[in-house]
Amino acid sequence: MLSASQLADRLAHDAEAVCRHYLSAGHRAGNYWVVGDVANSKGRSLYVHLSGHRRGRWTDAATSEYGDLLDLVRETCGLVDFRDVAEEARRFLNEPHSDPVSSRRDNTLGSQPVDRPAGERARRLFRMTQPLSGTLADSYLRQRGILRASLHAALRFHPSCYYRDLASGRTSSYPALIAAVTDQAGATTGVHRTWLDPDGDGKARVDDPRRALGGLLGNAVRFRFPVHGPIPVMVAGEGLESMLSLSHVMPGMPTVSALTANHLAAFRPPTGCLRLYVAADADAAGRHGIEGLSRRAQALGILPLVLTPELGDFNEDLRRLGPDRLIANLRAQLAPEDASALFPA
Repeated sequence: MLSASQLADRLAHDAEAVCRHYLSAGHRAGNYWVVGDVANSKGRSLYVHLSGHRRGRWTDAATSEYGDLLDLVRETCGLVDFRDVAEEARRFLNEPHSDPVSSRRDNTLGSQPVDRPAGERARRLFRMTQPLSGTLADSYLRQRGILRASLHAALRFHPSCYYRDLASGRTSSYPALIAAVTDQAGATTGVHRTWLDPDGDGKARVDDPRRALGGLLGNAVRFRFPVHGPIPVMVAGEGLESMLSLSHVMPGMPTVSALTANHLAAFRPPTGCLRLYVAADADAAGRHGIEGLSRRAQALGILPLVLTPELGDFNEDLRRLGPDRLIANLRAQLAPEDASALFPA
């Protein structure tokens, strides 16, 4: 039986046939196959290399997702278990592929095209999780100074989350902290996974222990967001743990983690927002996110205000300086009415 890396290599050998089959809404442009996203939408955000040493590798410029053709099969088919991904890949490789359009799929699965929303696999994964309280993920966050993470519905735990090394193709599974990415209506559009060391020693010892999946653009992981009503004041920033640290010391403040600087710049503030605090990270990418979101907020008539940590990020402040010092630093940067509401004397 072929291994994951062998399956990926076989798929890459017929990269254009794979793209025509699973991404039939796209088209060839030079040495690339171009399409909207892994849901086979029309557009130009996702591109697949069709030749050269990167043949079969793909990147979605809008979501920052990337991978090989085995990942592409998984995403387009909405699969979770690797066994199902491998079975689908083997089925494809065993079929003739002379047709430029995926008519065979229509014949086997019905006359109507298969509807696979971009976030369906992410939603399926989130449904497979369990509550955070008392789990390894809860312990991991407590070690990071975040003591009440289990109160957030956006955070869950998966005891054995599938992981594939993109360089070698080797597959494994690790316990993982799973965070739901949602839109303004509260619908789950994606997930963020943090794979953890099974012995409780921080993150799993893999090359990239954090990955996002699904529709991130404009959306975020949300903490303390009311279900209904306006949100006049809120905080937005990048990293999950950094924003959880702010939520820990400002439990009354709606807070979001956009996960990356690019997605922070593209975050859509809720209707009725008057002041938007943008949590800074001390790097060039962080500045890009701050500037992009600040311009977006100003265009919507929202006042952007920047919150700056003393050290590298707010989780580092929480762990190394302590909650009292972090609160004092925040109090000095908040508008007076927000400081009084969050930290009454």
